[in-house]
This record gives sequence, C-alpha cells and structure tokens, in this order.
Amino acid sequence: MTTPILVALATMILVVVAEFVHARRVALVQPLMPQVPRALFVVAPLVRVLTFTALAWALTTLFLLPPKAHRSKMKTIEPKEREHLLLVLDVSPSMRLQDAGEVGKDSRSRRASSLVSSLLERVSDEKMHFTVIATYSGAKPVVKESRDREVLLNILNDLNMQYAFEVGKTRLFAGLEEAAKIAKDWRPDSATLVLISDGDTVPPSGMPRMPPSVGGALVVGVGDPMKGTLIDGRQSRQDVSTLREIANRLGGEYHDGNLKHVPTATLRSLGSLKVSAEKQQLTLREYALFAIALASFLLASLPLILYLLTDRKKLSP
Repeated sequence: MTTPILVALATMILVVVAEFVHARRVALVQPLMPQVPRALFVVAPLVRVLTFTALAWALTTLFLLPPKAHRSKMKTIEPKEREHLLLVLDVSPSMRLQDAGEVGKDSRSRRASSLVSSLLERVSDEKMHFTVIATYSGAKPVVKESRDREVLLNILNDLNMQYAFEVGKTRLFAGLEEAAKIAKDWRPDSATLVLISDGDTVPPSGMPRMPPSVGGALVVGVGDPMKGTLIDGRQSRQDVSTLREIANRLGGEYHDGNLKHVPTATLRSLGSLKVSAEKQQLTLREYALFAIALASFLLASLPLILYLLTDRKKLSP
C-alpha cells in the first residue's frame, strides 16, 4: 500500500521542518534555560519525528484497510459441503475432581474446557459445524451442527451436565455410539471425533464402530495419570492405557492433555481438521495497532522524561 507510505513521508517532512523552526527559537532563549543534557537536543526531536511518522503510517493504514467484522451473518452451508467437529465429553462425577492442569489444582472438566478452547482457536475452516455429546451413565446430544463457537464454550464452562443423567457407572462407549449414530449420514471423511475423558471405569470391550464420515479421531486424557484421587470409595486417576487403546481402535491419536495442550502438528495429522498457520501470524492490522500504541506512549512520555532529566536547581532564582 503506497498511500500510507506517502502520507508518512509527507508527515515526516512537515515534522522535520517544524523541528528546525523550533530549534531556532530554542537557540535564542537557550542561555535562560535550565541545564539540559546535550544529547536530548538530538534525541527529543528525533523521537518526535519518528513517532509522528509512525502514527501517520499506522492511522492511514487502518483507515484504508477493509473493516474486520468479528460477528457477521453466517451463510447457510449445504450439508454436502459441511465439515464437522464431533466432541464426546465425559461429564461423570470423576471429571469434577481437582487434579488437572499445570499445578494440579484445576478440575478435570475445567481442563477439558481449556483444551477445547485452544483447539477451536486453531481450527480455521468456516464450514466447520460443532456437535457436542455429553456422556455419563448414558449419552445425550447437547448441540448438533452449530457454527457458533461461543455456544460451545458456554456449554463447556457453565453447564454441569452430570445432573442430566441418572446416577450410575460411566458408559463412555454410549457417547461413542451416539456419535456414530449422528455422523452416519454425513459425507465420508468430513468429521473429526474428539473424545475427552479421564478413562475412569471404561469397559474392556463393546466399543462401537465409527461410520466412514469420521475421518480422524483424537482421544484426550485429563486428570493425574500417576496419583489417584478418592471418589466413591476408590482411587480415580487418568487411565492412560485404556484411553490409548481406545485411540488405537478408533484409528486415531492419543494425547495426555493434563499438562499440555494438543500440539498443532497432532491436529494436522488427523487429516480432517483444517488448521491455519495464518491465524497465528501478525497481519498488517496488528502491526499498525502496535505502532500506534508504541508511538503514542513515547510521544506522551517525552515531556515527563525531559522534565526528569532536567537540572531543576537552575530553575530557582
């Protein structure tokens, strides 16, 4: 974009001329001025020239860039063009235990929410539809084919879904059965299955078969895999071996999410999730905003810096 550069050059020339005029006037009264370090007579004008130039470039750039709409009316995506993220979330009472996260004080459900939030930030496909299935003693679809990520995050953060089920043993495979039932009519390789659980009380057999629509699977474990926490008279911890076996039988990947988020390389390896590197890079808009913040700070701080570096004893009569 040449216009911001031209505006910046014109601003720089005007400020340089203004600084020369200002310097001549200062020279006339310099004997009456307090003692100021000689370096400031060079640094201060230079800072003003650079900051005004940067502000001119950044403001013109933002003015000319097309507006960035953070919320817009979504176009309807035809079913045959849709991509799907199918989330099976364990909401059993053991997921309320607080032994997850970097310091081991987060609940397993909160850690699961953090993992999903991190994943959503890296999924770049605008055709992506989200389906959430909660599983405990049974399975219940919570959201079907939604494109609103805020709805999904609200469900993960604010809903205690275990009370929607009868008290009983965790039936994790019931959630996989429900996922297979929902995804059976989707086009092949259009869905990615993400299962988040601590693996507690998972049966050794009976896992359902996924339909052709599920092109990738990721099993994420939460909870301390080494030290158990007491619940219902037994020790509960992340069952790594069981979760890894589930991932193998699904033909997918296992990740211990208790301490680390799912790596971007792992998401790309699933094949059915589009993860964009562009969302992790700064654009011209971000550079312009950064230039405005830095230049404004320097320009506003300059009078205070000059005051602090001035020998104020000379000011007294």
